[in-house]
Order: sequence, then C-alpha cells, then structure tokens
Amino acid sequence: MAELEVGASGGVVQRVMSVVGVPTLVSNVRGYVDTTIRWCWIPSWLPSWCPTSQLQLQNAEDMMLRCVDSTFSKQYVPISNGNRLWTLTFSSEHVKDKTPMVLLHGFGGGVGLWAQNLDALSQQRPVFALDLLGFGQSSRPLFSTDAQEAEDQFVESIEQWRAKVGLESMILLGHNLGGYLAVSYSIKYPDRVKHILLVEPWGFPQRPDSDVEDRPIPVWIKLLGALFSPFNPLASLRLVGPIGPVLVQTLRPDFKQKFLSMFSDNTVSEYIYHMNVQSPSGETAFKNMTVPYGWAKRPMLERVDQLRQGIPITIIYGSRSSVDSNSGSTIRALRPRSHVGITTIRGAGHYVYADQPEDFNNKVLEACSKVD
Repeated sequence: MAELEVGASGGVVQRVMSVVGVPTLVSNVRGYVDTTIRWCWIPSWLPSWCPTSQLQLQNAEDMMLRCVDSTFSKQYVPISNGNRLWTLTFSSEHVKDKTPMVLLHGFGGGVGLWAQNLDALSQQRPVFALDLLGFGQSSRPLFSTDAQEAEDQFVESIEQWRAKVGLESMILLGHNLGGYLAVSYSIKYPDRVKHILLVEPWGFPQRPDSDVEDRPIPVWIKLLGALFSPFNPLASLRLVGPIGPVLVQTLRPDFKQKFLSMFSDNTVSEYIYHMNVQSPSGETAFKNMTVPYGWAKRPMLERVDQLRQGIPITIIYGSRSSVDSNSGSTIRALRPRSHVGITTIRGAGHYVYADQPEDFNNKVLEACSKVD
C-alpha cells in the first residue's frame, strides 16, 4: 500500500457537516454496514457469504507455484500460542552452506506472489518464503490494537520462526509491509541479519502536516473517509460476497498482466481473492498500525538510526511507483558510515518483483553477491 499524501478535514468543514447532520448520517450508515459485515461472518450454520475456504486458498497457491521449476518443500512451522507460519523452502545441495535469504511479502500478499523470483534467487543460496502471521496460509490470531504491540507480534513471530527453522543468520528481503518488519526485526535482532533488502517499503516517512493546509479535500471524499475509517482495508471485498472474485479481476486487471509470462487465466486474481477474504487478522493489525490514508503510526525513519551500522541495506524502487523514494535518500543520510544502496528499476511499479522480474532478480543477486 503506498502512502497517500492526503490531509485531514479542516475545522470549518467539520462545523458545516455537523450543522447539516452529516455525522448522524455517517454514524447510521456505518452502523448498518458494520451490522451487515458481522452478519456475513457470524452465522456458522449458514452457507459462507464469500465463496472461499482454506482448501480453495491452498489450491490457488498451488496453481500460482505450478510454473516454479526448482525443487522445494512446503510446511507449517510451529511458533508460540499454537500459531504456525506457512513456509516454502528452497535449498539445493550446492548452496546449502550459503547464508539463506528470507522473503517477507507485503500487505495482502503471500508466498505465491514470488512465483517469478523463486527459481532465480534460489540458484545462489537457500531461499525461504513465508506467509507472515495473519496472512496467507499462516495462522490468523487476534493481534493487539496497540500499534507497537502489533508490530512486536509480527517481529516475534519471525524470530520464533527463525529459531524453529534453525537459521543462524539470514538476508532479509521485504516488500511493502515486509520491508517495514525487516528493519524492525533487524533493530531488535541485529546478530541474525547480514543484509537487508527493502523493496518499495511501506511505513518509513511521517505523514506530512502540510497536507492539511496545502491540499483541500472535497467534502465527499471526507465523507467516505469518515464512513469507512472504522473498517479494515479489505472489508469491502468480503462485503460483496459472491461477486468478490469478479471484482478483483475487474478492479485489478494489472495483476494478470504482471504474471502473463506464466498464466493466461485468472490464476493470480483467484489467489489474491482467496488470500484476502479469510479472517482479517494481519489486515486488522496493519490497520491498527496506520493513521488515515495509510501512513504509519510509528514511522520507521524515526528509528532507523537504532539499526546497527554494520548491516548493509539495499533499497529497490520501481520507476512508475507512487511510493515516495525520498525515504531511501533519508536512510542513506542517517547512516553515513553504513552501506546504503539505492536502485530504481525502469518500467516497474510498486510490485517491482512482478513487473520486471528479470531485472529485479538480477539486482537482488548482485546486491547479495558479497554475502557468504
């Protein structure tokens, strides 16, 4: 999710809305939508409103991975409180002694979205791809409503996973939310990280205060924001029920295009749909870690100076992405005695690894070439 540079409503607009009864309308509609969403989930004896299941998610992931040529294993790795992290492992004999690379997907993602990268990246070192806690096929527990505690739950789940798998150290590659968590993890467990690769990372800059004054927002946009702010980012996908799969195909046809070299059907949209209409666990945690318009409550740029100086960082952006790449330059300025490499891949948007997979794979391999 890219940070949107949109400000909050002004006091004058709020007073006008109050006079014409807008808050009451918003409250009433919000209550109706909330009741509707709850109705869709509560009655376990009724047929599911959303045409999905754990088995369908599993089958959708298998379809995503059917074009991967390398041999790999799949397993649930148990962590605390009965939770499990779904994991793909690529480790051929000739690379087993190299430092492994661990792939952390972004918000709403899963291991299947690395389909165009797994073969290339696993040729030089072991590769582990896991579904973050609360996403994909991993367990979907209740997260804290506190932003720091929710972040800590993510970080501790990664550390418990590492210990269970038996990795002494690793290269962390994170996209979007995964990049944010990669740095958070590395601050707390620096001895376990040899290199960090941030791919279009979310959550680094602060929300700019100037937006409030510089960019007036239409009243109708503020109304929608007020209406949907209590709900999870993907609640609408569950609310529409049976038409959800068609909605994904219609609203995000670009995902099909990104994987056109592998699939000509709706494999990708089916996978994305089944991942994101399950119980909204990690999705809720993410919402609790944000302020309006997708900015992080705890911006990582405020803490990046706590990261051990000896850990090199490579930051990869897409030239067509809306994510502000200025964070990369800021990280470099905050770490003058550390290696901070910044690269931009031409023709790629936010999903760099899918938009230009060959260039992306080559850049990642080059960045990690000096790691044993």
